[in-house]
Amino acid sequence: MPGTNRNNITIGLSVKVVKKQDQRTGKLTSGVVSKILTNSRTHPHGIKVMLEDGIVGRVKEIDSNE
Repeated sequence: MPGTNRNNITIGLSVKVVKKQDQRTGKLTSGVVSKILTNSRTHPHGIKVMLEDGIVGRVKEIDSNE
């Protein structure tokens, strides 16, 4: 499931995000969504979220076990 649609993302969801400094390499960071930062319904590069540990990034993957 892509992370470009805000309706697919809820607080408490397990996701993989790309942080701003990792955009060139595409390195993904796993975590649990604590806050949704993007206000629009969709974003072509992924919905921006804050994870429980304070990391901010754009959702690239939603863990399939959810």
